[in-house]
Amino acid sequence: MDTCPCGSGRAYEDCCGPYISGAAKPGTASALMRARYTAYALKEIDFIVATCLRDEEHGIDIDATRRWSERSKWLGLRIVKTDKGSADDEEGTVEFVATYVMDGLREDHHEISSFVRGAGGEWLFSEGEVIPETVVREGPKVGRNDPCPCGSGKKYKKCCGASS
Repeated sequence: MDTCPCGSGRAYEDCCGPYISGAAKPGTASALMRARYTAYALKEIDFIVATCLRDEEHGIDIDATRRWSERSKWLGLRIVKTDKGSADDEEGTVEFVATYVMDGLREDHHEISSFVRGAGGEWLFSEGEVIPETVVREGPKVGRNDPCPCGSGKKYKKCCGASS
């Protein structure tokens, strides 16, 4: 038994596996969020598409979703907080951070996802709001007339800063 990619610590077959296979439906928005992350990690695009609200207002770019899933190595999911989304609710939100590596770069995808109940009572992803991460400069800013940090001996504006 493999551990579920969602980070629950449970076996995949006892966690997100039944949702992704269609044997069961997630009872909460948080459970659907975990299953959707697992589907990205396992490249189960059909599950991701099937659990999206799709109407005139909401849609999904299936090709972009497939590329993101397939080109990424998924490292972990952290649920930051949930609001509503229990078995008795009609809507809910889940704030999460999904960590992955794509094209050699490690990324933290921080999002607040909204979920609603579908016509059949199942939870569906309706939309997500990406939370931008603040980038903090590690060193002082290089001035245009400062020596280039690459060590060439030229001014920054005539070297690495020439294309900026």
